[in-house]
Amino acid sequence: MGRRIGSVRLWGVLGLLGSLLLAAGIPAGAAARRGPGGGGSGPGVNHAVDDPFTADRTSWWRQDRFGMFVHFGAYSNLEGEYTRPDGTVCRDAEWIKRQCKIPTDAYERQAATFDPADFDARALVRAAKDAGQRYLVITTKHHDGYAMWPTRQNTWNLRDHSAFDPHRDLLAELKHAADAAGIKLGFYYSIWDWHDPDFADPATFPRYKKRMYAQLKELVDGYDPALLWFDGDWDADDPVNRWSRRDGADLQAYLHRLNPDLIVNNRVGKRGVTDGDFGTPEQKIPDEPVAGQLWESCMTLNDHWGFARYDTHWKSPATLVTNLLTVASRGGNYLLNVGPDRRGRIPQASLDRLRETGRWLTAYGQGAAVYGAGYTGLVAEPSWGTVSRRGDTLHASVASWPEPGGALHLAARAPFTVTGARVLGSDRPVTVTPRGDGYDLTPTGPAPGPLPAVIRLAITPPKAAPAGHGTGLWARSWDNDAFAGAPVVSGVDPTVNKSYRFDGSPDPRIPADRFSTRWSGRIEPRYDETYTLTTVSDDTVRLWIDGRLVIAHATPHEVAVDRATVRLTAGHRHRIRIEHTQRSGEAHMKLLWSSPSQSQQIVPSRQLYPDGR
Repeated sequence: MGRRIGSVRLWGVLGLLGSLLLAAGIPAGAAARRGPGGGGSGPGVNHAVDDPFTADRTSWWRQDRFGMFVHFGAYSNLEGEYTRPDGTVCRDAEWIKRQCKIPTDAYERQAATFDPADFDARALVRAAKDAGQRYLVITTKHHDGYAMWPTRQNTWNLRDHSAFDPHRDLLAELKHAADAAGIKLGFYYSIWDWHDPDFADPATFPRYKKRMYAQLKELVDGYDPALLWFDGDWDADDPVNRWSRRDGADLQAYLHRLNPDLIVNNRVGKRGVTDGDFGTPEQKIPDEPVAGQLWESCMTLNDHWGFARYDTHWKSPATLVTNLLTVASRGGNYLLNVGPDRRGRIPQASLDRLRETGRWLTAYGQGAAVYGAGYTGLVAEPSWGTVSRRGDTLHASVASWPEPGGALHLAARAPFTVTGARVLGSDRPVTVTPRGDGYDLTPTGPAPGPLPAVIRLAITPPKAAPAGHGTGLWARSWDNDAFAGAPVVSGVDPTVNKSYRFDGSPDPRIPADRFSTRWSGRIEPRYDETYTLTTVSDDTVRLWIDGRLVIAHATPHEVAVDRATVRLTAGHRHRIRIEHTQRSGEAHMKLLWSSPSQSQQIVPSRQLYPDGR
């Protein structure tokens, strides 16, 4: 972590084919490329199997909001300090081999003494549970290539190269404990590998990928994780990292063949908006919801991911709670890291802060501001705290409590009515007064405590028109990128949600490069509001609403996010037309919408109507 250098299961034939390809050392998605630009295993293949914003597959992750990250590996054995032969000391944590330039043989010698005998899976899961964290992601292989499970692909692992009990399996213990506690389990896996001799050389990289695929299959088949969290995707030297977007597309397709319900982060590819299911801002919180993609901020409790005995720069419980509330109010998840020591024990300072965070979440039902809650466009984010929405309830979390008699102003972006207000954990009244562009909230008495207080607001939201009964838009696709001649295929497309990647197209008769598609029909909103229409495209896109061109990105580009704000009328069927062309490389075209009352999602088929032309 941290540094840059430089749901239908497919059984039968597909599963057998994937196994045969893997056995042969060929990534399944790359097996049969043909035709212009290398497309071929699939003209007609769309890899966008669902909309992560609304899919059942990602529902638990969107609801849970708060998870534990665990950085633990052979580097933990050094506890952040390496003494060089000349007696000088170099400090780092999970990057210590590289940053301190530890020779490989010396690093291997220290790893041979690694004995995390005190690792207690139940205690780790209990710590997450006490913190209010509902899922857990642990490093299975970091950049040093050391595997934390008994992999059959090499001996550079905890069973075969350590002083640890070879009859124990930490991941199996953790899986058992997590399942028993109702905690979802995920695995971190680094693509970049400093140890494998086949990684850096293009001639031998396929051998590395064969072992990587085999290791990932071991993890998926052997431990049934709910989530895979990749890292090490960036271009780098020492060793050279040539991982490409095409490699990422192949791997993502392979993993979803192993388990279609897996959730995968965007570092499986190159951190693009079309890679994986969610983005991964690191050590920071986006200023607003991320356009076109779910997201999760991963952060440390102090200044390192792995254990460093000298690092006592711990975040306060107030900072942790505020971070969690900010992330949830902007529609994201918060993955908060712990680093066990060489014996496998979580530092007491980490446990103390996690416990305080959990106490805040459970007190007075304040967790309702986080779990199942998310971004609301109904109000602007206030300077005094955050606001999240859960159904017809707003949770205003106040970090800066007003002076006696002072008011907290909420600026409304759409009309709604507040029907009740109270501070959770207090029986003191909160006065709600319409004022200017929104409402003033005036609590009585001092702040309930040193951590943010939550004001629960019951609201009557803007009225929604009945759900539509559309079936999608009329789509016509050509085997050229100029919309020339007769279309090859026409029909109703339920949604505009396409990720053909490198090997697909709208129809088997259309090659994977140089094609075009035009969608036309009507779009019917449910609210009288200003909508943000978002397109995610590669290579070109143009979008018209009621004959007006609102998005025009007609210069060929790599994956890009474009947005337009358009006032739409509830229940009215506005004319819509989209034109997309694909030149070479990847092909993506997605249409999302959002408004003060509508959370971001792919525009659903029930709100789209084909024009039939």
